[in-house]
Amino acid sequence: MQIPTAMGGQSYYFTYMLNFQGKLNCKHFFSFYKQIINIIPYILGCLPMVIPDIQDMKRNIMSANDSDTSWLVLVNPNAGSGRGKRDWKLIDNLLKTGGFRYQTVFTEKKYHAIDLAARNIERGYKKIIVVGGDGTLNEVMNGAFLQKKFSPKEVLIGMIPVGTGNDWERMYNIPSDYSKAINVLKRQRTFTQDAGIIHYHESGSRKIRYFINIAGMGFDARVVQKTNRQKDEGKKGALLYFLNIFTSLINYKCTHISIEIDGEHVYDGTVFSLSLGIGKFCGGGMRQTPEAIPDDGLFDLTIIKEMPKVQIIMSLKRLFDGSILHHPRVAGFTGKRIRIDSEPPIYIEADGESLGQSPVEFEIIPGSLDVIIGDI
Repeated sequence: MQIPTAMGGQSYYFTYMLNFQGKLNCKHFFSFYKQIINIIPYILGCLPMVIPDIQDMKRNIMSANDSDTSWLVLVNPNAGSGRGKRDWKLIDNLLKTGGFRYQTVFTEKKYHAIDLAARNIERGYKKIIVVGGDGTLNEVMNGAFLQKKFSPKEVLIGMIPVGTGNDWERMYNIPSDYSKAINVLKRQRTFTQDAGIIHYHESGSRKIRYFINIAGMGFDARVVQKTNRQKDEGKKGALLYFLNIFTSLINYKCTHISIEIDGEHVYDGTVFSLSLGIGKFCGGGMRQTPEAIPDDGLFDLTIIKEMPKVQIIMSLKRLFDGSILHHPRVAGFTGKRIRIDSEPPIYIEADGESLGQSPVEFEIIPGSLDVIIGDI
């Protein structure tokens, strides 16, 4: 059953009847509603109509009360170059076969998952299955933090990955096979992980964004920004990000930055790229923060200092085999609160979503999210 993305016609009708009749009670209303159903076809010349039965209306009213035991399934149809839409019927059937009780909502635009998650959590849905990728998951967890009714830790989040990178899912060994992913959800093995909050600047104003996996600045953010722009233009494909690594490298210029961790100044110099991780993976399997632990209450910060571009290309394999921190032009730090200033300002991304620019401050939120994980 699908939840409307806004208040449905029946709810508006119910409110209207109460206002119009003044003292009209529910018993009178249902009786009146039944009579209307019986006479409307004759008024309109007995045209075939699809009118909700009174029992359906009761079930709709009851569905919000059942939300403590039902799942909210939030689907991004555009995830994974349209896999969310193409594969939804299969996923829907597998969930039904698996015995899940759930309501479904579909995103229609960018940031829509934030609003859908926040509003439905406030309605009482505290168990959410995300059918999407890392970006959809980021929006859902932002909705969990931005809603005002429950603590984010009261919300349980599971994942059926249909995205392109699926880096958060990779960390927790959540299968890409839908049947196996649903078996993970059925086992409901939970893990409490940290989250991060970013204070950044955009169009002259200070903004915030929560993230669940990895944030990047400098070259990393440039590649993400270019990839997201191309996706918005309709370009698709798993190789898009990797192609942009090489095309963005041609004219990229390093930036001078200053870093403060937990009140102590730790770095001042020119950098190529920075990654700040709760998790280990980004960019479709790269390990830019290979030693990150998602529940230790600390960020892992990896700084790739300025180096010749040929050397950067030759060192790319280190991003995949986890040895990046052993490179002589790479430094690693950990901390709870990290502030980064730069001249000129550099752009930021979080969980593959392009944000604003520096100055920026990151703050860890320990043990703030419960998630369903695979066998790790």
